[in-house]
Amino acid sequence: MRSFVKPHVMKVGVAALCALAGVSAVHAQAQDPQQKAVDARQALFKLVDWSFAPVGDMLRNKAKWDAATAQKAAERVQTLAPFIPDAFAVDTHKNTAFKTKARENIWTNAPDFKAKADELSKAAAALVAAAKSGADDKALRQAAMTVGRACSGCHDNYKDK
Repeated sequence: MRSFVKPHVMKVGVAALCALAGVSAVHAQAQDPQQKAVDARQALFKLVDWSFAPVGDMLRNKAKWDAATAQKAAERVQTLAPFIPDAFAVDTHKNTAFKTKARENIWTNAPDFKAKADELSKAAAALVAAAKSGADDKALRQAAMTVGRACSGCHDNYKDK
């Protein structure tokens, strides 16, 4: 069977899973399932942030626009975004023992939360397409800003400041 997943995209996915598994494995005996869920989703968002940081630098004019870098970052975000709803499968909003910025409505409005993650994945896919097409810096900037708006749209509704 031929794989349609690009090798570098697969590596990011495997790295993400290893990071999530590693966080869980380290704390498996000492933590309850809710703590493991919080740790896993925080690790996931650290990967998303790290992946998109080079594009953020380009948007803030701290780095020159580079289509290959934008494409790589967007492919990573596109790979990671579908993990977001799964990372919130365990409802932890009633447990005040955790240091988390997740709002209750992640679980009370799960369909919208999932839709926001899907929007992020689609926006990242559009940035990948723009980078592959040889789009100019302005078009890349627009596509990257759409990814940023997808992030903000979720943060505005589902994350405490």
